[in-house]
Amino acid sequence: MNISFAAPFGVALLGLLLGMRHATDPDHVIAITTILSRERRILAATRIGVVWGLGHTITVLAVGAAIIVFKLGIPVRLGLAMEFAVAVVLILLGAGAVTSLSQQAAARLFSQRAERIVGHSHPHPHTSAMHSHPHMHPPIDAAFTPAEPANTFYGESRMPKGFMPGFTARRPLLKSFAVGLVHGLAGSAAIALLVLGAIPNSSWATMYLAIFCVGVIFGMGIITTAIGAPFIFASRRISNLHQTLVMGSGLLSFCFGLFLAYQIGVIDQLFGIVPIWSPH
Repeated sequence: MNISFAAPFGVALLGLLLGMRHATDPDHVIAITTILSRERRILAATRIGVVWGLGHTITVLAVGAAIIVFKLGIPVRLGLAMEFAVAVVLILLGAGAVTSLSQQAAARLFSQRAERIVGHSHPHPHTSAMHSHPHMHPPIDAAFTPAEPANTFYGESRMPKGFMPGFTARRPLLKSFAVGLVHGLAGSAAIALLVLGAIPNSSWATMYLAIFCVGVIFGMGIITTAIGAPFIFASRRISNLHQTLVMGSGLLSFCFGLFLAYQIGVIDQLFGIVPIWSPH
């Protein structure tokens, strides 16, 4: 094998493998598990992982390449602050999941049915004309007196066509992308500094970083597919088990986020006089 080809090929292969390994970091897996725990399709779970990887890639490439090419220095407190942001995201993800399920449990306990905004389209009158357009109204079983006209709930409360279903479908992807951006920001400095120390050639180091990101995307797609399978199975067969898994993933994210916050803020002294940061 040509030696001039073997070295870049070895760097590329190493970057791909380590990128896939990086996707399995506990904070990554916990965060993505909390997001995909409510999905009902394997393809949707895989897509969430890939989108997370894309968000991670953007910040790693932008910040990491700048560090490698321009030999930028990262202040210790800034490096810790970027990692602390991951802890905050984990806490918010966990709190959101647990709060949502707690509200549902409380509604069932007190026999309260949560009000939902129903958006759909069907023919109904406005003055003398019959026509149809997307609109919102309370649930069908909402109480109203027969004396009230039928169009009381079907008035001029218009909404953009397809807005609510589209936004609801995209919300997990947007959340996954945003979380990936934060994780990439936290890891970009450490990854770039380690690569720069091992590969002093800027061109090779940047190539390694790009292939590393491809490995992260590929690895996270595999991970979310594997993690999503039991959630999807439980949601279709055993609803109580599914709720337990969702609650468990939320609690795990919340507790792990608190642990990271304590580790970074107190042990590593982000908020102390002499902060300690070791890129890893």
